[in-house]
Amino acid sequence: MLKKALSEYYFFLSNPRDMRVLLITNMIYAFVLPVVDIFVSAYIMRFTNNDFTLVAYYQLAIYTGIPLTFFINGFLLKKIKIANLYSFGMLLSGISMLFMMTLDHLNFAGVVFSGLIMGASFGFFWANRDFLALDTTNDKNRNYYYGLETFFFTITSIIIPLIVGWFIISSKTLGWFGEHRAYQMITLCVFILTIISSIVIHREKFKNPKQKKFLHFHFDRLWHKMLFLAGLKGLAQGYLVTAPAILIMYLIGDEGSLGTIQAISGIVTAIVLYLLGRFSKPEHRIYIFTVGLLIFVAGTMANAIMFSATGAMVFMLAMVLFRPLHDIAYFPIQMRVIDVLSRKEKRNEFAYIFNHEFGLFVGRVFGLVMFLLLTHYVSEVFALKYSLLIIALLQLISVPVAKMVIKHTSKEEFKSNGQDVRLRDVDDKLVVEPLV
Repeated sequence: MLKKALSEYYFFLSNPRDMRVLLITNMIYAFVLPVVDIFVSAYIMRFTNNDFTLVAYYQLAIYTGIPLTFFINGFLLKKIKIANLYSFGMLLSGISMLFMMTLDHLNFAGVVFSGLIMGASFGFFWANRDFLALDTTNDKNRNYYYGLETFFFTITSIIIPLIVGWFIISSKTLGWFGEHRAYQMITLCVFILTIISSIVIHREKFKNPKQKKFLHFHFDRLWHKMLFLAGLKGLAQGYLVTAPAILIMYLIGDEGSLGTIQAISGIVTAIVLYLLGRFSKPEHRIYIFTVGLLIFVAGTMANAIMFSATGAMVFMLAMVLFRPLHDIAYFPIQMRVIDVLSRKEKRNEFAYIFNHEFGLFVGRVFGLVMFLLLTHYVSEVFALKYSLLIIALLQLISVPVAKMVIKHTSKEEFKSNGQDVRLRDVDDKLVVEPLV
């Protein structure tokens, strides 16, 4: 066992240093993300008499702030080091939580403003993280990169909800202090972790994008397919952040249940993810992608049919499996498309990262607006039961689209300056060469 663990450690060390520094930074910040994803929504539910529409508006504010920050980030990259912007994004997540915890009363304006700050945090974090991941990896080691990263994110999504849920409930039942003070102490821990992450990311000199122009309106047809995939991914994202807190608080009743349910089967999932990342190849991505989506459909169907504590648990288990399986396949597909098109169209890679965010944004807004409309014009129960199932069934359209995208990027040929050329992997780098 020890020998195997050491061999995996040495394999990690065999990868480029900049990739390792980025992974370690993201591993530390992974302890923050479950708090932001689940317990901020639970906090809103707790102190607004279970008003889950306010949680949806909070998410809409976040998803509005993200693309706006991507846009601002594109201009700031011309003058500010990418590591500084990256660490600023991580620190903003703590500032957003602090602002919310200091509000005397959670009203619409306060929650939305807090959501906009959190959206700015995610914007700076994901915009720069995606570029650095693209710049420090290649198509051959991306399965390993995202497998290891997702493995760690999955582990923290199990451990942190358990610890935080236990801490919040115990602070009340054991009489340590009130729930509000417990949330404030959690926010302090988030600040400390973001500071540590910021220190680590500065241990490597990362390069900013070479070209300055990042705003384009016309793209290759391949990119339109990728944007369609992004829109479908965005449809599910809003629900996967809000649904766990809403369903558990609505059907079961306390934050402690969040942690317990997240833990079930999560360890097995994390191990499977690591093995997939370690040993799978680019041609296996479509199979991983498909299995993840089918699990998501099964979980949402169980929730719609049972709509009970048991149904919520089944959905949570499915979500624990679906999210990482989907991500470990989706991100390398996206990065490969950017590799290909940035060379074909001779554009800044950040231009595609920025534009991709708007595909996600359209999907997120569409999904959350549908949820709010069903809540207001049909019923709260109907929205909680069927909106997730509708989203999951729509996700299945992603499979044939992803298959076309993968096929297209594996044998890309095009004209450049009137000459027929093709893209080929040479020594782990994508190069343009004439067709013979």
